[in-house]
Amino acid sequence: MRLITITSLAASLLLLGGCSQEQQNKLSRLGVTWLEGNYKVTFVEGSHVKSWNVIGSKVTSEPEKGYYYFWARDEKGKKFYVQTPIIRTYIEETK
Repeated sequence: MRLITITSLAASLLLLGGCSQEQQNKLSRLGVTWLEGNYKVTFVEGSHVKSWNVIGSKVTSEPEKGYYYFWARDEKGKKFYVQTPIIRTYIEETK
């Protein structure tokens, strides 16, 4: 799965050179849909900042609806479902 991810990301980067910013945003949102791994997902709106840890799972996007969906874990390891707007949400891969 990791090799497919790297290959797909490399192909996506080659495509991004000739795309508008909006097209790049749409492509990057679609790429997140199938990536599995560990992520820190952060939503920022003004001074409000909320972060979640996604461990061994994936973040799914539905650009037409404008949301990311994922299972996160709290400090005790309990899983819970999160839906957050794509706009103002940042996803970072963690180890």
